[in-house]
Amino acid sequence: MRLFTTLTSPYGRIARALIIEKGYEDKIELVPTVTRTLDTPVLDHNPSGRVPTLVFEDGRFLEDTKLICEYIDSLENPPALAPLDSWEAKHLEARVRSMLDGIAVWVREVRRPANEQSPDIVAHETRRALRLAGVFNQLIADGAFDGPLDLAQLTLACTLHRPNGYPNTIFDWRDGNANLGAWIDRMSERRSLQETLPPT
Repeated sequence: MRLFTTLTSPYGRIARALIIEKGYEDKIELVPTVTRTLDTPVLDHNPSGRVPTLVFEDGRFLEDTKLICEYIDSLENPPALAPLDSWEAKHLEARVRSMLDGIAVWVREVRRPANEQSPDIVAHETRRALRLAGVFNQLIADGAFDGPLDLAQLTLACTLHRPNGYPNTIFDWRDGNANLGAWIDRMSERRSLQETLPPT
């Protein structure tokens, strides 16, 4: 199998981190790529061009980070992630993914030429991300992120563990969120987080 992804994508990072958590570095080849170009190799396998894309030997493929992670974690050996076997767990994972999706919109917007950017979109996504950081700060205090590693934890860690932040954004999520900051610092000690840091 091959995993096509950019090395800056937080979505791809989640799948890459899970591969390390599972000990599958020698079973799933990482194929760093670029996107949004007409010659990106992802288009040879996945017509949407989205990353991450997991490609099988027979040409079949999976896209969507959650689906890819569920598949990888189902492969032999004990699962690396606690199952999303309750509505509470599913809801928590969805809330974390909502933060990541909003940040992705924000980052795409600030990559546009300055005269084409929407200040309203940037302001909206900034507020959303900061609100959710406050929510997760409280949920951590309440113990919602305790317990074995799960997809919500891995997604939140891959979203916020970026020492250099997101390009062209001001996202001071640590301000007023000591619980969240301490939790991210603990999570960042995992090898899967250290070895998937986005390039500077």
